[in-house]
Amino acid sequence: MERFEIKTKIGRDINIGYSDLKNAALVIRSINHKLRQRIIEILEYYGKMMVTDIYTKLRLEQAIISQNLAILRKSGVVIAQRQGKFIYYSLDKLRLEQIRKLVESF
Repeated sequence: MERFEIKTKIGRDINIGYSDLKNAALVIRSINHKLRQRIIEILEYYGKMMVTDIYTKLRLEQAIISQNLAILRKSGVVIAQRQGKFIYYSLDKLRLEQIRKLVESF
């Protein structure tokens, strides 16, 4: 497995594998989008929400919100939990903290 050595802005070296670097890029791309940032803000403020609640707050079509929630779920930023016939979305706070630490280290 190929590994990279990255020097951070504080002079610390990070030795990271290709798959880890690829996953980090996926996460950063997923949150580097205005609409997805708004979804994250709404979930931060309201906590657990259904897609209907999110698209009502943002005044956008359900399909657009669902597509963007899927991207956030794939990157691990958002958690989907089924309760009966409803699916609730919430933030994975631990994952967001990991992302924050990674970005700060660069």
